Amino acid sequence: MTNHLFSLVRDGIPAPAKTVIEAHDGRRYSYADLVARSGAYAAALVAAGVAPGDRVAVQADKSAEFIFLYLGVVRAGAVFLPLNTAYTPAEIGYFLGDAEPTVFVCDPARREALTEAAAGIRHVWTLDGAGAGSAADAADGEDGATFADLPRGPGDLAAILYTSGTTGRSKGAMLTHDNLASNAKVMVEVWRFTADDVLIHALPVFHTHGLFVATNTVLASGGSMLFLPRLDPKAILALMPRATAMMGVPTFYTRLLKEPGLTRDVTGTIRLFVSGSAPLLAETHRDWQARTGHAILERYGMTETNMSTSNPYDGDRVAGTVGFPLPGVSLRVVDPETGAPVATDEVGMIEVKGANVFKGYWRMPEKTAAEFTADGFFITGDLGKVDPKGYVHIVGRGKDLIISGGFNVYPKEVETEIDGMAGIVESAVIGVPHPDFGEAVTAVVVGAGDAPDEAAVIAGLESRLARFKCPKRVLFVDELPRNAMGKVQKNVLRERYKDLYGQ
Repeated sequence: MTNHLFSLVRDGIPAPAKTVIEAHDGRRYSYADLVARSGAYAAALVAAGVAPGDRVAVQADKSAEFIFLYLGVVRAGAVFLPLNTAYTPAEIGYFLGDAEPTVFVCDPARREALTEAAAGIRHVWTLDGAGAGSAADAADGEDGATFADLPRGPGDLAAILYTSGTTGRSKGAMLTHDNLASNAKVMVEVWRFTADDVLIHALPVFHTHGLFVATNTVLASGGSMLFLPRLDPKAILALMPRATAMMGVPTFYTRLLKEPGLTRDVTGTIRLFVSGSAPLLAETHRDWQARTGHAILERYGMTETNMSTSNPYDGDRVAGTVGFPLPGVSLRVVDPETGAPVATDEVGMIEVKGANVFKGYWRMPEKTAAEFTADGFFITGDLGKVDPKGYVHIVGRGKDLIISGGFNVYPKEVETEIDGMAGIVESAVIGVPHPDFGEAVTAVVVGAGDAPDEAAVIAGLESRLARFKCPKRVLFVDELPRNAMGKVQKNVLRERYKDLYGQ
């Protein structure tokens, strides 16, 4: 038996000398370097006592060495556990206590602050954004070129990614070798990636978008990556003439649209712009196409399912939708209460099934059982619909559903109307406790200089929405709170305004 996921990487190598990663400082790493260096990390981990199935947790800055370490963990038969670099020592303590890794790798600058959180971990190594530290030193002492990959099958765990935990205790999503490998192969096919592709990679690598969607797709196709440590619009523009593709979150595109250097000439070599991890405003979609001539391709996925849908590579990329189910993915929309399929264009709970769907939540068998249907579909928690042409629309999270006076209000419907008003940049609609209605529809809005006031927004909505859907209040802010991937944190807004109506 081979190492299922790394075999996909090996099969994608077009030539050992080909560059796979070019770092922001100009350093280049070939596929031969990738194989040798990941093998060295794998050997170092095995020498440290890491056995198949053991967890290796990493909270370190983005670098080529981070990717080699990830692949080394996979080749050693272990389970990779990337952690957001913004997590505090207290948060890290929870993840380490729950996952019980054999090795924890952190930034040297954070080592002392994490001493208590890492207490009891057998090995605590370091790795910084330049790729230096005791983890790299351990790999330096090994002959990676001769390392024999530990055999792992399609169903063996390759990674655990913790969900955000906005509604309670964070859950570790268990992703198998085939969850990752099968999804990478589908993305190569659907998005037409080849060894000729050069991807601008400015996403974080602790998240499924940057680590698996972007990196694994490139590796599976034998392509190359231009690595940036973070979103830097000017640096991205400078790299575009050398690239063929970019994956980003909506913030990438809104920031780039503010750059006067964004032109059709600059984006002329790019064949594909992908956006995900958060909804892309239809206005951004239109503005980008007008400026560059390119239609952004939106897709839909989540930590537990990898990628599930995508707008077409050829054909209409419809703003406000996430396209069609990917090959091998079954998607259905059901009544959240009964589980019965709903009609076309009717909103319900999205459920998916396929090789892309995770194995379950780490050490949470009851939670895992509750999130899957009897016939094996994962209940995503996302509300959506399928239109008559088959395009999937995401309406919002189930927990974001507002029940006001006994009526269901889907925030996305209200947000779309508000966002279409002149002078409105974006909005977030939430339910806030109300003594009469149970929940009051409340809009939190970012406006431009010519934005309408609260009364004008409400008046504008009254002619377009049923009264029960119209906000009781419209609150203006300078910006909406977002997480590291650009998703609006509605839980933060609900907490901030929980006493707005005097409950």
